[in-house]
Amino acid sequence: MPRKVERYPVTGPNSLWQVYSTVSRWKAIRNFIFIQVSRYSPSLRLKNAIYRRVLGMRVGRHTAFALMAMPDVFFPERITVGEDTIIGYNTTILCHEYLTHEYRLGDVRIGSRVMIGAGSILLPGVTIGDDAVVGAGTVVVRDVAPGSFVAGNPMQVIRPGQGEAIDE
Repeated sequence: MPRKVERYPVTGPNSLWQVYSTVSRWKAIRNFIFIQVSRYSPSLRLKNAIYRRVLGMRVGRHTAFALMAMPDVFFPERITVGEDTIIGYNTTILCHEYLTHEYRLGDVRIGSRVMIGAGSILLPGVTIGDDAVVGAGTVVVRDVAPGSFVAGNPMQVIRPGQGEAIDE
């Protein structure tokens, strides 16, 4: 299933040069500062409090963001994470893509009891189902079925979840 993203064409310079017409400069600065504090904080409670109360993310109980995890700076409010989930070391969660002729926005939904391995990248518009496992270094380019195990770049299904076939 393709990612669920909203597309916004731009004219003139590439869309990254126009970023502050899509998001407030002050919001970006504030979010960057709070995300950097969270990335280096050893306190899971402090991280989750910042993510929920300052950045507007929906984060379930007992969810753990490991050291250096990087939620989207411009649109963190588009991230939802269920309960008892682990976001691994240096994982990046993107809700935006600024391209040459357009920018794209998409919600990222991560279920409960999910394990995201270190160094993974989640692209805008993906959903990761409950009880799924994402191997370290995976680039998540499409939805991940509940209970499945995916890994690699490009992402491959290693163990199918509910109602899913293994990639050929």
